[in-house]
Formats: sequence, structure tokens, C-alpha cells
Amino acid sequence: MDFALSEEQTAIFDMAKDFGAQEIAPFARQWEKDEIIPKDLWPKFGELGLGAIYVPEEDGGSGLTRLDGTLVFEALSMACPSVAAFLSIHNMCASMMAANATDEVKSRMMADVVSMKTVVSYCLTEPGSGSDAAALKTRADRTNDGFNLTGTKAFISGGGYSDAYIVMARTGDAGPSGVSAMLVEDGSEGLSFGGLEDKMGWRSQPTRQVQLDNCNIPTENLLGEEGKGFTYAMKGLDGGRLNISACSLGAAQAAMDATLAYMGERKAFGKTIDQFQALQFRLADNEIELQAARTFLRQAAWKLDTGSPDASKFCAMAKKHATEVGSRVVDSCLQLHGGYGYLADYGLEKLVRDLRVHQILEGTNEIMRLIVARNLLKDR
Repeated sequence: MDFALSEEQTAIFDMAKDFGAQEIAPFARQWEKDEIIPKDLWPKFGELGLGAIYVPEEDGGSGLTRLDGTLVFEALSMACPSVAAFLSIHNMCASMMAANATDEVKSRMMADVVSMKTVVSYCLTEPGSGSDAAALKTRADRTNDGFNLTGTKAFISGGGYSDAYIVMARTGDAGPSGVSAMLVEDGSEGLSFGGLEDKMGWRSQPTRQVQLDNCNIPTENLLGEEGKGFTYAMKGLDGGRLNISACSLGAAQAAMDATLAYMGERKAFGKTIDQFQALQFRLADNEIELQAARTFLRQAAWKLDTGSPDASKFCAMAKKHATEVGSRVVDSCLQLHGGYGYLADYGLEKLVRDLRVHQILEGTNEIMRLIVARNLLKDR
């Protein structure tokens, strides 16, 4: 088994890291204060092929693997996990559109989605259905020309900001088999948004409720088959779990890099604090956890790329482990900075806040445990 990255993969990581250092890191704190990511940033990602990482080349995408994608999101999160995570959401939507959109929608929209002139958000969660996603109540009733949607989606990154929304809505009976995936374009009649959510982290991402009140969409905006939406959603979440894990590890690596530099300069009791064995042990523990989580994540990505039957279980395990490791490492790095770590100027407190939500979204870590346990019991 070869654990080394290929030359191409190393180049992908370096490209994303350099882009983040130049185009994101210098502005991340201001974007957080402004509570918005400038829209002119996204086409720059598109120029690098990062607006459609997994979209096949025949649809205009980069045609990269899930493992390649984890490298991109880890590298970008070293600059800002909030921006990187938003890009991950768009990529999940782009991949879903490439696999399931009608030819009419593809010809009309796909080029702009790939270039990120059109930014797409994902709408699954509702005020009354988070972990129990199959209990969603947003309805999509058939009309002569398409579908009429009514319902509310909650905690939507890009709500009122993005150009289109993939909405999971109920077209049939209760349960997963009654859910379909629909594309709702910004400006559609009956589409509106709640107020800006005041969040702990990811503050540069505008987050709002997405409200659908007799919102009509044409038939061609149905993605794939009617009643298959929940299947598409779960497939998308496997990749999303890998990406959010990578975002946690990238942020944690940035925290480690900053901490190593700080400890080599900060003096106490007559010597730099990196000379104290107790603090060296904390650094060592952080490094061990990071390396183990990174290896675990890449194994899960490899399983998803190769179609392994236990890929979903490994994506869940990697997500649970890597997001918790990322938060522990960042918190440890803040502690090693002492009082300075608590100040916004040093960037550690932002990483602590940004990473906390990673244990909640893409399926809570409690749901990840449930997935793993069910697989264990099924396979005994």
C-alpha cells in the first residue's frame, strides 16, 4: 500500500495552499466582520478548476477524485475554514447537478456553475428535521408546468446570497422514498429568505432560512428521478463528510504551524517556551492525533473513490474522528499561546469558533456513531 501523494496530488495541494495564502488569508478576518464573502472571489476558484472538482471533464469539470478533493479543502482551510467549507457545499451541488440534472438545465446552467459565476447552495435541513432528515416536510406538488414548493429550510449557508438552491422536497409519502431533489433558481416567485443568523463561527458565510411559499419551478428543474432525492442526498453527504473533515485538519495544521513559530519566540523563565518538556509533549500529542486523523481520512476517501461497500461507514468514522481531533488540536494550540491565543489578532480564537460546527453539520457526530454501530451490527 502506497501512502505517498503523487506529484499531481502534491501540485494540487500546493496550488490550493498558495491560492489561500494570497487570496483568502489576508482578508479572512475582515470578511468575518463584514459577515460576507465577496462574490468576486468565486470566479477565481473557477479559473483554477475548483468550482467543479468532481464534475466529469465532459461536463466541464476537473474530474478529480475524492482524495484529491480532501487535499484541496485541507489546503484552503489553512487560510480560512469558513471559505473552504462554503466552496465544499458548492462542489457537492455541482456534482449532484452533473450527475442528475436534465440536459436542458445542464446546457443552460452548468458552464456558469463550473466557472462559479453561478453559486449553488444546498437545502436539506428544516426547523423540525435535522438529524432526522427523512422527516422533512417541505412539499413539492405537481402542476401542469412543473412543481409547486411550500416549506422552510433552516441553517442554509448562502441563503439569500447564492444564485441557485438544490432543495430536497417531499413529492410522495412519508419516509425517504417520498423525497425528490429540485433546483430552485434565485428570483423565483415565492422564494424568500429569513434574517441573517448570528452564529458562533463561520461568520463570513451568510446563513439564513430559505422560505418557499407556492414557489413554482419548471419540470426540467427536477434532478434525476422523482423519489430518489434522499438517495442523492446521502451520496452527497459521504463526500461532504470527507471535505468537512479535511477542513478541520487544515485549520488544525495552520494552528500548529502558528504555535510552533510562536513557541520559538515566546520566552518564559529565561528560555523559549518550546524548550519546556511538558509543552513539547503537548505538541507531540497534537502531531500524533493530526497524522492519525489525516491517514484515516485519506483511507476513507480512497474507499469512496474505489466504490468499496463499506465506504459510507468509513466516511462517517473519519468525519467523527477528524472533526473532533481538529477541535482538540486547535484548542490545545490556543492554550499554548496563553492569553495571546484569546485575542483575535492571533487567529486561534476564530479557528476554535469556526471548527465547532464541524461536529454538527453533514450529520452530527452522534449520527456518525449511529451509522458505524448499525454497520457493525448488520455485519456480525
